[in-house]
Amino acid sequence: MASIFQVTARALGGLALGGAATLGWAMRECTQFRLHEVEVPILEPGTLDGRDAFRILHISDLHMIPTQRAKQEWVRSLDALQPDLVVNTGDNLSDQKGVPGVLRALEPLLRRPGLFVFGTNDYFAPRPVNPFKYLLGKKRKVSRVPLPWQGMRAAFVEHGWMDANQARHEFKASGLKIAAAGVDDPHHDLDDYEEIAGPPHPEADLSLALLHAPEPRVLERFEADGYMLSLSGHTHGGQVCLPGGKALVTNCGIDPERCKGLHRFGKMFMHVSNGLGQSKFAPVRLFCKPSATLLRLVEKV
Repeated sequence: MASIFQVTARALGGLALGGAATLGWAMRECTQFRLHEVEVPILEPGTLDGRDAFRILHISDLHMIPTQRAKQEWVRSLDALQPDLVVNTGDNLSDQKGVPGVLRALEPLLRRPGLFVFGTNDYFAPRPVNPFKYLLGKKRKVSRVPLPWQGMRAAFVEHGWMDANQARHEFKASGLKIAAAGVDDPHHDLDDYEEIAGPPHPEADLSLALLHAPEPRVLERFEADGYMLSLSGHTHGGQVCLPGGKALVTNCGIDPERCKGLHRFGKMFMHVSNGLGQSKFAPVRLFCKPSATLLRLVEKV
């Protein structure tokens, strides 16, 4: 008969093997990129003038490091979707040498109309963290190791993308009149809503609210001002989820049920991207594959 020590050793060995298998799966899932497509009945009848939809490609949280060639190629391939507008909601970098990879990934999309806001991991490099702090939902301090965001921003703007960090923009894309406003990353209190406060232009066909992290205190202001659709990222969809994709934490103030995908926030539609990357110090995803989203904006019935 096996002794209690032998039984315990076998049990611990089984747990170790199971943990190693789960870790391997979670690391592999980081490269299982997916495209989500959602339909948003948001436009007034007649706005599309006979077209089927206005298409927004929402990308977020690339967290690029130089060696991620597969990610770069996959993002480049999204240009084949021919979006009417590209929206990038930040955290493009996870390495001080990541900018060339970001620009290579986005190069075809930079030729299309675009808007962007930044997250903290555009400005400061990530750092190793205690994973239990993340699972407890505690806010992590930024590293204060600067990233070369200025050159990345300059490249975005030179190609025609509009910087929506603490800014409002009015423009046309594929015949639609668009009013957009954005704030800098509210998760680390870089935002100042008063700088962009007020309703969008009343003649706009579509009004967009941009923010990296879907913090309710900022979403409430956008919703009260009458914006139609908010776009954000940051949550990584929970990153480490239960089977079925149920998030355990969101790393911000939004509730787990609305930390990815399309939802309502009061009268406003809200889309939260689960992102295309993760910190280089936490290269795992579980039941939460990285993704971009094509939002097909259609007319109300």
